[in-house]
Amino acid sequence: MDWKRFFDSIGLNGTRWQWKIMLWQRKLKQGGHSTHGYGGSAMATNILLILNLAFFTAMVLRGIFYGGVFNALLHPGSELLVISGGQWWPWVLEHHQWWRCISYAFTHAGLIHIGFNMMVLYQIGPQLEREIGSAGFISVYVLCTVCATLLGLFWHPDIVVVGASGALFGLIGFSISYFHRVGGQYALAQRDFMLKWALFAFVFGFMVGADNAAHLGGALCGLACGALFPITVRGRQNWRVPINVVAIICTVATGASLAMVVASWVANHV
Repeated sequence: MDWKRFFDSIGLNGTRWQWKIMLWQRKLKQGGHSTHGYGGSAMATNILLILNLAFFTAMVLRGIFYGGVFNALLHPGSELLVISGGQWWPWVLEHHQWWRCISYAFTHAGLIHIGFNMMVLYQIGPQLEREIGSAGFISVYVLCTVCATLLGLFWHPDIVVVGASGALFGLIGFSISYFHRVGGQYALAQRDFMLKWALFAFVFGFMVGADNAAHLGGALCGLACGALFPITVRGRQNWRVPINVVAIICTVATGASLAMVVASWVANHV
C-alpha cells in the first residue's frame, strides 16, 4: 500500500509526515533497521527552536519597553533588529562585530517571520538530524548560516538581515544532494520533495522581497555539505572525529555569538 498517497488524500501531507512515512517504509523494507541513519533524539533541533524563541521573546520585551507592543511583535524596526543581533555589515566591518554572522539567524522580523521559520525547522530538522546525527546537523546548520550571510555581503552589504531561512535553505540543499547520493526509491523521493520545496521557496522569496541572497548562499553550502557527507558506515566511522571537531567549533562559535548579543544588551543597560 502506498501510505504516502493515503495520508496525502486525508490531508496529512506536511513535510514531517511525509518524511516519517518514507522512513517507516524504508525501515520495513530493510527489516526494521536503517542502513544510513544514526537514529536517536533530535536534541540539536530542539535547542535551536528554544534559542530562537527565547531571543525573539527578549527582542519583543525590549521593543515593548521602547516602542509599543504592535511594532515589536509584528513589525520591529531596523534599529531594534540590529540591537537584537541582526546582521549589518557596516558594524561587522567597522566595529569588528563578527558575532553577527551567526546571531542574525536567531533574530526575526516579527511573529509571522519566526513562526514560518520555526515551522520549517520543526518539520525538517528532527528527521534530518536523526539521519546524519546531531554533530553533523549542527555543523551543517551553522556553516550554512555563515555562508548565507557572506553572500549577502556581496549582494546587499548595507541592508539589515535577520532570520534562520539561510540555514534552513542549507538543510534543504543538504537533503537534496545527500539523499541523491544515498539512492533508492525513498531517499530519491525525499530528494525530489525537497527540490520542489526549494524551487517554490525561491520563487515565493522573489514575490515577497525576501532575502534570496541568504537563501542562495545557504542552499549552495548545504548542497556542498551533502555532496561530501559520508553515507556509508565505514565512511562515517572514518569521518566521526572531524565531524565532531567541526560540531564543537560551530557550537562554541554559536554560544559565543549569542553571549555577545546579551553582553551588548548589558553594556547598553538592556
